[in-house]
Amino acid sequence: MQARKGQIAVIDYQMGNLFSVVRACKQVGLLPVITSDPAVIQSSDAMVLPGVGAFGDAMQNLVRLDLVSSIRDFIASGRPFMGVCLGLQLLMTESEEFGHHSGLDIIQGRVVKFSTTGQDGRTVKVPQVGWNRIYLPAQTGKTAWQDSLLHGIREGEFMYFIHSFYTIPDDVRMAASFTNYEGTEYCSSVAWNNVFACQFHPEKSSTEGMKIYENFASLVKHREKENE
Repeated sequence: MQARKGQIAVIDYQMGNLFSVVRACKQVGLLPVITSDPAVIQSSDAMVLPGVGAFGDAMQNLVRLDLVSSIRDFIASGRPFMGVCLGLQLLMTESEEFGHHSGLDIIQGRVVKFSTTGQDGRTVKVPQVGWNRIYLPAQTGKTAWQDSLLHGIREGEFMYFIHSFYTIPDDVRMAASFTNYEGTEYCSSVAWNNVFACQFHPEKSSTEGMKIYENFASLVKHREKENE
């Protein structure tokens, strides 16, 4: 299949609501194609790795479908990449979800479970389901998001989450935002070189979430012009 200009590979590894991501991509003028074909992936201009469900099952599917090297090679090529929800967690080195599982190891770090007991001894509802705020990493000293797909979003904006596990990158500089859930402050998105990935669902996060897809579309189109 010949790739269309501006084609976005939305990776199908049988773990997620792909169609909400496809709708969001189309809404901002992108050309998404749902695929598990390595040839289609490598001919695309950008990639989205969505996903919901268990980490171990997801990695098993990626291996079975021969997608691990395709994803790693695509990211190494420098083309725009976005991960959503489980798509963020899979980038990490390992996860403790239902045992120990190795991840894609694109970003060194771990995936761990929220504690069901708060700092004050109260029972914490896990998973986190619903709206929560995202904040700039305090360590960076930044006052606004300028160099990631969060550009134009105000600090403290609400995004929609549904998850029981969260990521801990080894290098805190990779964290693009933090979120606090019942006393646990955790990395809710990462941005590093051509990679952006978020624990929340931007396609379910109303106007502010759609800004992420708008920024993604702008990045893809800018890269196209540079390569003309």
